[in-house]
Amino acid sequence: MNSNWRLKPALCLVLFSALTFGKNAPAPHASMDSDYISALATANHFLYAWQSQDEEGGIVMLTDAAKHHTSQDKLDSFFSHNGAASYQVQRGKKLAKGRYVFPVALFTATEGKNAHIHSYYSQIVIFQAGGDWAVDKLP
Repeated sequence: MNSNWRLKPALCLVLFSALTFGKNAPAPHASMDSDYISALATANHFLYAWQSQDEEGGIVMLTDAAKHHTSQDKLDSFFSHNGAASYQVQRGKKLAKGRYVFPVALFTATEGKNAHIHSYYSQIVIFQAGGDWAVDKLP
């Protein structure tokens, strides 16, 4: 048996792996630009305020429209949770110039004898007004 025969399957495997690795790598999103990055950073910053129960810091990031459409009781409820909290932001979508929507998942975990995890799936809308980015719709 020729020793080159043993190398050919290995070489094919390496080439196949190299070709498929490139295909499996996520392709850049066509609409990713500096506005997308800024909107995503704003969503992340707001959700971090939620995670750390920083209601004051979160409210500052709301548009005037969002403040008028959200009662103080709802804001209090949104920013208060017992136990650990975490969030996940999915790939966003440009709705219009200066307006993006990001699907989000919010998770809270209670501790103790009856510990459990709550999950909530929604969207957050980020809007650019006068050069500043703000939250136009809470999750």
